[in-house]
Amino acid sequence: MSHMKYMLFFSYCIFVCGKLVCFDDVPSKGQHCQCGRPRKDHQSVALGDYFSTAMVSHWDSAQHSSESATDAFGEVEFDGTSKRHSYYLRLSTDTQPNIAYNLITHHWGLSLPNLVVSVVGGEGNSKVKTWVREVLRQGLVKASQSTGAWILTEGLREGVGRCVGEAVRDHATAASSVSHSQVVAIGIPSWGLVHNRQQLINPEGSFPAKYHADNTFSDSSCLDKNYQAFLLVDDGSVGRRGGESGFRARLEDYISHQRAGIRGSGSINIPVLCLLVSGEVNLMERLDLSLRTGMPWLVLVGSGGVANLVGDLLENPVVSASGGESKSEAGAGGDLRERVAERVRRHFPSEADMDKLTDRALSIYQNRDLISIYNREQEGPDDFDTVLLKALVKASKRCSLADSSPYTEELKLAVTWNRVDIARSELFNGDIQWKRDDLEDSMTDALVNDKPEFVRLFTENGLNILNYLTNGRLESLYRSTSASSLIYTLLERHLAMRQAAVGSANTATDLPAPSPKELEMLRPAKELSLYEVSRVLEDLLGDVCQAFYYAPLSLEKVTSKRRAFKKVCKYLQGPCVYRSKRCLYPWASLFIWAVLQNRKEMAIYFWEMAGESVLSALSGCKLLRELSKLEVETETKNSMKENAQMFENLAYGVFSKCYESSECRSFTLLIRKSPVWGETTCLQMAMAADARVFFSHDGVQSLLTQIWWGDMERSTKVWKLILTFFVPPLCYTSLISFRESEEPGEENTEAGQAASRAKDHHSLYGETVFSYSDIKHLSPDGEEEDAEAEVHIRTPTKGPLHPKKHPFIISRWRQFWYAPVTSFLGNVLMYFTFLFLYAYVLLVDFKPPPPRGPAIAEYVLYFWVFTIVCEEIRETFIIGSMTLHQRLRLYGQDVWNRCDLIAIALFLIGLCCRMFKKTYELGRGTLCIDFMVFTIRLIHIFAIHKQLGPKIIIVGKMMKDIFFFLFFLGVWLMAYGIANQALLYSYDPRPDRIFRRVFYRPYLHIFGQIPVEEMDTGKDWDMPCTDNVTLIEDGEEPCRDTYANWLVVILLVVYLLVTNILLINLLIAMFSYTFSKVQERSDIYWKFQRYNLIVEYHSKPSLAPPFIFLSHLHLLVKRNIRKMPSMKIHHFAQELEGKAANRLMTWEGIQKENFLSDESKKQRASDSERLKRMSVKVDGMLKQMVEMRDVDHRLRALESQMEFCSSAMEWLMESLAQGNVVKPSRPPPTLNETPSSSGSS
Repeated sequence: MSHMKYMLFFSYCIFVCGKLVCFDDVPSKGQHCQCGRPRKDHQSVALGDYFSTAMVSHWDSAQHSSESATDAFGEVEFDGTSKRHSYYLRLSTDTQPNIAYNLITHHWGLSLPNLVVSVVGGEGNSKVKTWVREVLRQGLVKASQSTGAWILTEGLREGVGRCVGEAVRDHATAASSVSHSQVVAIGIPSWGLVHNRQQLINPEGSFPAKYHADNTFSDSSCLDKNYQAFLLVDDGSVGRRGGESGFRARLEDYISHQRAGIRGSGSINIPVLCLLVSGEVNLMERLDLSLRTGMPWLVLVGSGGVANLVGDLLENPVVSASGGESKSEAGAGGDLRERVAERVRRHFPSEADMDKLTDRALSIYQNRDLISIYNREQEGPDDFDTVLLKALVKASKRCSLADSSPYTEELKLAVTWNRVDIARSELFNGDIQWKRDDLEDSMTDALVNDKPEFVRLFTENGLNILNYLTNGRLESLYRSTSASSLIYTLLERHLAMRQAAVGSANTATDLPAPSPKELEMLRPAKELSLYEVSRVLEDLLGDVCQAFYYAPLSLEKVTSKRRAFKKVCKYLQGPCVYRSKRCLYPWASLFIWAVLQNRKEMAIYFWEMAGESVLSALSGCKLLRELSKLEVETETKNSMKENAQMFENLAYGVFSKCYESSECRSFTLLIRKSPVWGETTCLQMAMAADARVFFSHDGVQSLLTQIWWGDMERSTKVWKLILTFFVPPLCYTSLISFRESEEPGEENTEAGQAASRAKDHHSLYGETVFSYSDIKHLSPDGEEEDAEAEVHIRTPTKGPLHPKKHPFIISRWRQFWYAPVTSFLGNVLMYFTFLFLYAYVLLVDFKPPPPRGPAIAEYVLYFWVFTIVCEEIRETFIIGSMTLHQRLRLYGQDVWNRCDLIAIALFLIGLCCRMFKKTYELGRGTLCIDFMVFTIRLIHIFAIHKQLGPKIIIVGKMMKDIFFFLFFLGVWLMAYGIANQALLYSYDPRPDRIFRRVFYRPYLHIFGQIPVEEMDTGKDWDMPCTDNVTLIEDGEEPCRDTYANWLVVILLVVYLLVTNILLINLLIAMFSYTFSKVQERSDIYWKFQRYNLIVEYHSKPSLAPPFIFLSHLHLLVKRNIRKMPSMKIHHFAQELEGKAANRLMTWEGIQKENFLSDESKKQRASDSERLKRMSVKVDGMLKQMVEMRDVDHRLRALESQMEFCSSAMEWLMESLAQGNVVKPSRPPPTLNETPSSSGSS
């Protein structure tokens, strides 16, 4: 326990909880007070107050005990269980139950219960029957484990308490360590009854207290080590039972008024049930008082004692149907009392005060509606959970409202316990007609408490999600998130910002204090709203899609975030009528809600129900991967990463089915703008989610290849492209094959246009954004490659999507030059030309500063770089509709963009420096370094190659390994270099020589360049040197120091051993591991990066630098002067509306169902599922065998009764025949044996 937690717990126990000490001696036989303590230990005896003790004849805890601060609390460690500690606290019997409940749930951190079972009776050394042990083990603890229950017992290692402890231990051992529903066993014994209680006493608390039990194999009053917590109730007595009963009853009643579920979010109070096992006569008072407060009881009939009496009263009615019961209940005291008294005398014949027991039994019988019976002859241990549920339902129906459904409470209990099997078999078997209102509260309970099976059950049985999920209910779901979750922190952060803005606005206006009505109107402004949810989704999804939930908040027309924030702050102070409206996309909203809380099963179900399966799965992958970056807990982070990969696999699987079904439709699915997900597409979301596995799919790569080649055939040879590039008229010949596109004809209907779009490559893909950054992070108002006007993109064209038909000469020219592969080829050829020109200038034609230079070739180089800079500015700042901050952030995220920026900056620096005589050489050196940067840029160009691309990725991964290697190498190099320099040369102040000998020379040692003559003084050294300090300071070579030369040789040996053998082999091992790891997935990495390169060259103009300035001038005139929209093919974004969109979504839904069906078949065919089914069948057979055994027992009992009746009838017939009292008119009947019976005999 941490220090802060310890201090809080210590202060809580000292100032809130106490103990009772008997101070007044009440005489009894012997040397002890009636409280059980020795008389000499009492305050009255110690003070000689014998008069006051003589006046008292009966000891009472309230009158003869005084309360003081508790001296026993903390953690207890039992013998042999050092890994797990139990909590304990000594408290007085007058302690308020809410104090104990808060202590258990907050300070001790035990999970809130969904059920509390209080086991009463069976205390002491009384032997527990075998079948009762089985009921407790297979019935009670198993049912409690499935519901997440608390079990309250006396907590001692005797009687029923020991049986419950052992059952909890066995089930905890067999259960999964990550089970969400664990049984919490809490012991509530009397302090004076606990054996070795002195070991628990420590006024400052024990963390832990060492507790030793005398004998672990026999019953005793020691604490049971299988309980998680102990509340040691002190009534001032010692060795007396029952001192805790009053506090325990109050605690049960308090818990029954607390809400169940996570943080009390359930729809019902925590169910509390008292389980009566055996029991002495004194328990009848406890049973009577508890029934009067409305506490339900379950009685194990046959366990003995009071349980048998209660079972006799309820199973064998003591009143007739003629109205005797009503008379007795009216106080007539007729036959009912006599029959009850007879039953009491039968079970407790030796009790003296029979009238009092009869009154208690009669009162218990009158509250029989709260009592349920468990009869081992009728139910087995496996049916105990159903008996528990029916017992609680029976009690809840008595307290339920008259207008409520009779099955509502039973449903709420089933949801609270997460027993969907009971709900499906008992409540949703078709016999009950459920209303919408009856299911809504339970649906909310199932959503909040993460019970996806119930959500599925309600949806399948009539719950309309469109009517259920309103905007206000969605907000309440977000408010119910756990305070310890990451999404709660993110939402609260944005809520605090809005609350601060609202508070500052109200303060700035200096208005008077608001009235109560105005405060009620301001309340929604202080609560979590959909605006905070929208901001969180915007932070996680980035610019890949539009903002969510802006339409309900009336923000759909607001483009500025600042204006939207001000408007929503003002809007939420009003009546907020949007909360009563339906949520526009309920399944998608619930899917986002489940994903943000990392609820796997719930999110999968909502994904199955939501449309746009591929995009929804990719969105879930994106959200979870972004959340995993913010999560600090390792376990939760790994869970988020695993679930993100699962959703990516789901997207891959569904798209595989789509691609197998229809290639054209699958292409449309990839580039269709989704109104549900903020006008984004599957490709854009997959790019943002880093879904490399999804991009490696053949269907995605086929689409990218089709876009890459444009209207040319994919099988076109590269040499044909190069030849046509240098001789453009060849594009009109048959040298290059082009795919033929069919004319749209007269098709004007939506179906005809959809069919023609599937055939016509020009109009298949709809609108696009041709900015590289916009294509990767596309806003819905994006622009195309040619800087298409924003207003044109914002307003979709309602006419035909086909471009204007051009003559063959123009169309064929556009087909060749507008293809991304042509742009790529041109850029590669011109880039090699640029590098050749750059090298020529540096090596041959680099003139001195003006006026003698630069040369003409160098001026051409300057212009070339100028066109490259213009293209970078166009791609980054002119194209697209994002803000400047978004553009700069996206530009800096790409490594090659940073490489371009460095190259351009170095070139500008070198250019400026080479123009001046003083900095000429610096400029030349800078330009040389810049040439290296430009040359490295070739790596990115050749990433499109299928063989070179994966190798480039492997090299990039290995670069990270080199940095780790250089760190270790630098440590050894510096350590050896400084020591070697200090030992060889006693004094050498020149920095250049120090640097060479400390860093450069040890680095050359690794490659075998070791100057033995200089380092080993035993060798002759022909270098002139001096020991004169003055000459050394003037630059002369210092002589070697021969004193510790032997140490220099040893250090050299150790250094070479570490670097050449250890570190070099470490680097080789790291490279081997990286290569083998990346090589397996290199194809996936390459396909993912291929998308970036295709998008980049798709957005580039046809002409490469330096001729690209012609394209820039053409675009400037066409877009800004002539205002002509671009007619280039749109490949990356398409808008579908009406029937076309519905058909595509229906088709995608069918493919998703096929995928889920195949996955279900695979799962059913797995070995684990087969074993599960076999286990269920075996359990069913065992249950049937038990039932057959019970039937056999019943038949044998019936057969014995029939034999008795037969013998009695024979005796009666013989008696009548001998007495001649009755003269029969006919002879007695005879038994006629049938042939079958005779044959069988």
